[in-house]
Amino acid sequence: MSSPSTLVDEQHTKVPLADGAAAGRRLIAAPLRFVGFWAAVVMPFLYLPLLTKGLTPSETPVFVGLLLLHVVALVAGHGYNR
Repeated sequence: MSSPSTLVDEQHTKVPLADGAAAGRRLIAAPLRFVGFWAAVVMPFLYLPLLTKGLTPSETPVFVGLLLLHVVALVAGHGYNR
């Protein structure tokens, strides 16, 4: 009996550029989803010091910036663990 060949044809081992780009996006997307998800979970705790003492006019841009950053984190982490 002969054993199956272990040689791999080079034509089948090459990855087309489009597949390589998709793999690169998936490789980068997973850590971004992770960070986005956990940032969205933790960020409400950053609001507490601002909201407990009341917002002054100088702190309002900081609060709005935190809200915008929270929205970005929610969008980035939306697909985490799916």
